[in-house]
Amino acid sequence: MLIRYGEPTGRWTLFAMVLGSGMAFLDATVVNIALPSIGADLGGRASGLQWTINGYTLTLAAFILLGGSLGDRFGRRRIFMIGVVWFSLASLLCGVAPNIATLVTARGLQGVGGALLTPGALAILQSSFVPQDRMKAIGAWSGLGGIAGAVGPFLGGWLVQAGNWRLVFLINLPLAVLVLAVTIRHVPESVDPSAEARIDVAGAVLAVLGLAGLTYGFTSWPEYGLSDVRVLTALAIGCLGLAGFIEVERRTTHPMLPLDLFESRVFDAANVVTFAMYAALGGVFFLVVINLQVVSGFSPLQAGTALLPVTVLMLLLSARAGGLATRIGPRTPMTVGPLVCALGLVLLSRIGADAAYFRDVLPAVIVLGLGLSLTVAPLTSTALAAADDRHAGVASGVNNAVARTAGLLAVAVLPLASGLGTSLTDPVALAPAYRTSMLICACLLVLAGVLSWLAIPARESEQPAGPVRRYCAISGPPLQPTKVSGAEPGRSR
Repeated sequence: MLIRYGEPTGRWTLFAMVLGSGMAFLDATVVNIALPSIGADLGGRASGLQWTINGYTLTLAAFILLGGSLGDRFGRRRIFMIGVVWFSLASLLCGVAPNIATLVTARGLQGVGGALLTPGALAILQSSFVPQDRMKAIGAWSGLGGIAGAVGPFLGGWLVQAGNWRLVFLINLPLAVLVLAVTIRHVPESVDPSAEARIDVAGAVLAVLGLAGLTYGFTSWPEYGLSDVRVLTALAIGCLGLAGFIEVERRTTHPMLPLDLFESRVFDAANVVTFAMYAALGGVFFLVVINLQVVSGFSPLQAGTALLPVTVLMLLLSARAGGLATRIGPRTPMTVGPLVCALGLVLLSRIGADAAYFRDVLPAVIVLGLGLSLTVAPLTSTALAAADDRHAGVASGVNNAVARTAGLLAVAVLPLASGLGTSLTDPVALAPAYRTSMLICACLLVLAGVLSWLAIPARESEQPAGPVRRYCAISGPPLQPTKVSGAEPGRSR
């Protein structure tokens, strides 16, 4: 039985999905503000601190496809709840970590938990709400859950300054208990009745090897140089791992990434735009709060608070942007939104040693928040609308994997591309590299806007039906493509 946005069950379901996925979004950014304190307490070098960020993003990006596939096969609510428990236990390990090695390991385990719960949250919204309420529900989820990434620096700064960096992880424990209680009582279960029960282990392993190799190679490049055997080996493993992953997914009868999803031109375009958008945002949320502290002299709390307007704007406007995209189509907001964000990054690039909050920071943050509010909901909804409803978990997993991989590579590549080197705490080296990084990210956002105008349909009704899809464990009758506005959801029970 489908639920409605305005009903109590719908509100509770949205609350659980927002809070659960919000924990994962929060931990994707909250650690940035605590990096100086973590380094001082545990004695970590710059590379160790980078891996504190990338360890989480790596496993999140590598396993998020598997998480979506498991949800479709074994129950989206069930996998979501397993992810919440896993994530909270890994958070506890992060909070008591005695050294950098343990913290990086625990962060990797956290990413696995996030990979289980994040696609499950989005797939539950897509399969549980009536078709006419899905855009609104996803818009609310984008605004309320996605803003956790913007809340992270503020919350992290307050916890670090008022208490200890370990609190940024331990705060997840009571949140997880609340999510589990609401999910058990209110969230309906849904599955894909045609899904194959076997797990694509080879694909998951190759995805991890590919992303880990590229991440290690790009992260180590500034320190050791491209000619170093460790860098070359890591990059080679990364490329071979990803190539092997695609080949396995092409041949296996139970892929966690069905390649026929990419036969939809709209799905392809939405995910290219997603990659460009989230690569830019990954660089922004990684470097802005560090630059404000190291170059501009802001305290951790001041640096975190600086991004609070983004949170407020997305809270107020994202659900409305989802409704607007329903009325006028996704192309216009997906074109205008990234261009507005790009203007915000040009303004952010001007923040230097003599920056004042109201003069230099606030205008840029407001422009960025307006652009994000306009973009996120229609971007996510367009990616999901291009896939069959019964494959909502896989489609959301792909879209999430693209976003996380973009952020992962941004953190690894931007210091190299901007000439930052190996130091995140030297203001003389950071200032010009930060400025260059913001302009690179602004170019990515312009690219996202142009691609949206060229490749995204003006209205949902203009989306092509696409080719007949085969997504079966053994070749069988084709699955007829359906539109989100009229598709039957995966079976609920």
